Amino acid sequence: MLLTAFAAIRMPAFASGSHGAKPTVVLVHGAWADASGWNGVVKRLQDDGYPVAAIPNELRSLSGDAADVRAYLQTIPGPIVLVGHSYGGAVITNAATGLPNVRALVYIDAFAPDQGENATALAGPDSALSVPDPTTVFTLIPPTLPPTPATDLYLKTSTFLTSFANGIPARDARILAATQRPATIGALGEPSGVPAWKTIRSWYLIGTKDLIIPPSVERRLAERAGSDISYFNAGHLGLISDPKSVIRVVEKAAKASA
Repeated sequence: MLLTAFAAIRMPAFASGSHGAKPTVVLVHGAWADASGWNGVVKRLQDDGYPVAAIPNELRSLSGDAADVRAYLQTIPGPIVLVGHSYGGAVITNAATGLPNVRALVYIDAFAPDQGENATALAGPDSALSVPDPTTVFTLIPPTLPPTPATDLYLKTSTFLTSFANGIPARDARILAATQRPATIGALGEPSGVPAWKTIRSWYLIGTKDLIIPPSVERRLAERAGSDISYFNAGHLGLISDPKSVIRVVEKAAKASA
């Protein structure tokens, strides 16, 4: 009966972007994190009058994660500014392709792959996670070797504190490490599809102290995408340590794409 009742209802869109002049900002987190990492960004965007949603990223497969985000975007009336952090950048690159109401893409210390590329390879040899023995930086679940595409990767606490959360106070970084969400090997290694940045204008914020995606890699990706490039003095979790800088770029994108 419940399903029948839903079938008879014309479902309203979840976001309120159609009721105001400002676009809806949708935030997509990356691996070893969750949507709470955007809390400081969400608060400031809401204070500035933007409809905003920080949505879950399942971290299971790039195509599946992108399909989930795309389905959410299709419930939103009016223009959208789509923001991705880290692996979330690869997700938005795939999720937004062909969606006319996504007016801007914003990459925060993020992957912006071209077709056929994957996050693991793009990180490059200078990433703190590019090591000869991955078991020194990751905990594999299940621990069976060799791993499979479905194997979950957790960052070891030492790696999380020194490389992933550099620039975050130690007490806060330990909490983030304890509450991290794993990504599968398959998600990080899955080839990307047709990139949305080829048809949608983009902005890119580069953390000059990022040890996970080195700044040189981020700059190369941003330049290739034709992004408007900005820098901030932050590590990989700059969205947490310096949300004001993130807000400046997001709102710049929102105003430019209005």
